[in-house]
Amino acid sequence: MKRITLYLLLILGTSTTAFAQKDAEAKVILNQVSAKYKAYNIVKSDFTFEIDNPQEQTTVTQQGTIIVQSKTNKYKLSLYSQDPTAKNQVEQEIITDGKSQWTYTKKDKEVQLNKVDNTDQNFNPAQIFTMYDKGYKYIYTGSETLKGRVYQIIDLTPENIDKSFFKIRLMIDKTKKQIYSALIFDKSGNKYSYTIKTFAPNAQVPESTFTFDTKAHPGVEVVDLRQ
Repeated sequence: MKRITLYLLLILGTSTTAFAQKDAEAKVILNQVSAKYKAYNIVKSDFTFEIDNPQEQTTVTQQGTIIVQSKTNKYKLSLYSQDPTAKNQVEQEIITDGKSQWTYTKKDKEVQLNKVDNTDQNFNPAQIFTMYDKGYKYIYTGSETLKGRVYQIIDLTPENIDKSFFKIRLMIDKTKKQIYSALIFDKSGNKYSYTIKTFAPNAQVPESTFTFDTKAHPGVEVVDLRQ
């Protein structure tokens, strides 16, 4: 989940004028989404996370919840068990207070403690709603209607060619000015998708949300990897 790569599909034969026009349209849409999102202090969203592996012909789907305070780079990402008899039971959590990061895996009864990686090499869940603010080229590719709602589609490519991803495709709710989904294309051929199911702006959560509570997880080993 950390090594996600993207690639922009360039359309051969498109004139410079047409490309610039579509790029300008994408910028207007993204600026509207960004302005709305940044007006919120904390956002809480339930989402579906899917990994599509064409080589192995497998698809893995998980439900999750993310709570983000992007201004402070704090977030809590929870993934739930795929076992239908253990619905809503946490399988993995990634939590950060902006300085330290805890990665908890229930089956291993272990939480790894690291310093926050502030480089731009990895996908940062705290930036899922504003990932396009800097470091990306973008192009508007059209719209799609699903269940009566119109979604604007924008493809992003990183300006840094050393990133581990080559394309992100955003679907944006035209009316709400909110990201509906992000489809991430991995260089290995895998595809990772986040589909937003709920969006709760200015969610009220305690500050302790952004730290790992060892007392609430008795028997869990803390592996401190900070150097």
